[in-house]
Amino acid sequence: MLDNFEKLWRDALFEIEPNVSKANFSTWFKDTYISKYEDGVVTINVPNDFVKEWLSTKYYKFVISSLRNLNPSIRHADYLIVSRPPQTNQPEKKSYFKQQRNNEEQLGFQELNTDTEANLNPKYTFDSFVVASFNEVAHSAAAAVSKNIGNLYNPLFIYGGVGLGKTHLLQAIGNETKKNNPAVKVQYLTSEKFANDYVLSIQNKNIHIFKEKYRKYNLLIVDDIQFFSDKLKIQEEFFHVFNALYDGNNQIIFSSDKPPQYIVGLEDRLKSRFEGGMMVDISQPSLEERMAILRVKMQQRGYLISDEIIDFIAKNIKENIRELEGALNSVIGQSKIRGRVLGLVDVEEILKRKIKPVRVVTADSVIKIIANYYNMEEKKLNEKTRRQEIVKPRQIAMYLLRNDLNTSYPYIGRRLGQKDHTTAIHAYKKITHDIKNDKKLEQEINNIREMISKN
Repeated sequence: MLDNFEKLWRDALFEIEPNVSKANFSTWFKDTYISKYEDGVVTINVPNDFVKEWLSTKYYKFVISSLRNLNPSIRHADYLIVSRPPQTNQPEKKSYFKQQRNNEEQLGFQELNTDTEANLNPKYTFDSFVVASFNEVAHSAAAAVSKNIGNLYNPLFIYGGVGLGKTHLLQAIGNETKKNNPAVKVQYLTSEKFANDYVLSIQNKNIHIFKEKYRKYNLLIVDDIQFFSDKLKIQEEFFHVFNALYDGNNQIIFSSDKPPQYIVGLEDRLKSRFEGGMMVDISQPSLEERMAILRVKMQQRGYLISDEIIDFIAKNIKENIRELEGALNSVIGQSKIRGRVLGLVDVEEILKRKIKPVRVVTADSVIKIIANYYNMEEKKLNEKTRRQEIVKPRQIAMYLLRNDLNTSYPYIGRRLGQKDHTTAIHAYKKITHDIKNDKKLEQEINNIREMISKN
């Protein structure tokens, strides 16, 4: 039996928010609420069909997982379209989003409104971006482009794992460009938004309006380009948009979770366009860099946290900066609510749901992920061949098995095609050497490590 739908949904949103970008969280979860619970099924009211589609597909696992964590009797979530949230006679009750704004103001945040025309959030600036060795090249390229759009690094392609600051950089370019020249027509959007606009234009029989819309911008920024994978008609339309903008000397900027060549289902002609400009990566921050980021964010919020707690957060929140910042916000918020400085035991309790359990990684799972990453059959890694497209992934597999899993050389040789242990030693030494001089190879291995950690 559920009595307090409002509290349940508020607590669920608190769990969901760190897993979703702030822009998407505001877009897809605003004006949603639980209206019914019956036989293990929660009914969530949403404002329109688009929100229903996205919550029931893209974000379903986050929603149901958060609800089940709060109440294990919940088995499923349905979505009901309602034009507006219910009116209440209790004005003291505040929505989750209003409470978040109040909390941010208490923590020293400045509440800013998104530029709806360009779809830019003014708080994403270069000044608020923390620069370290893992992202300094991407930051430099982004800053340079914002000062000379269309003439330098066109297109600019930024890639890296989830929550590492790609969206922040992309939006910072747009904001800086608008600040320097308000007349410049800027548009930031996700690849999902582009695809949805295209589908709607076909349904509404106004494809000509769609074509005109995306050809008018001086700066087009498209986030998460990997969503175009296997969507051939959308790729074709975007190809024409790209050419029109590029030929007009307009700037195009992209982001993705991996380099274009490793986006499965992406047409070669688009890969060629994406790779024709400047490609830069953002890798995962080291422990020291995570600690430095926490200290900067702490100073920005005007709040003091002990080195012991900073060290604990940095060691346990490893995957991305978004989760790192979310953990810090949780600690500061709880400290404000409780009216005292928190100790390590308090922080461990607060963050226990955010800290992911250590997973057991096997040689088989590593080899399978590497085969998937390079889009090949797993058995090909065992073939006796000198073809580079097979030798390179096999050497990376040998390197990771040795370096990350501390697997013995004889076992590595046997596992990958009955190779002599000296072959495994050679592979380990070669990748160790090459990774110091080849940033692209380093990023590929970091991408694979991220996939392994999430498997």
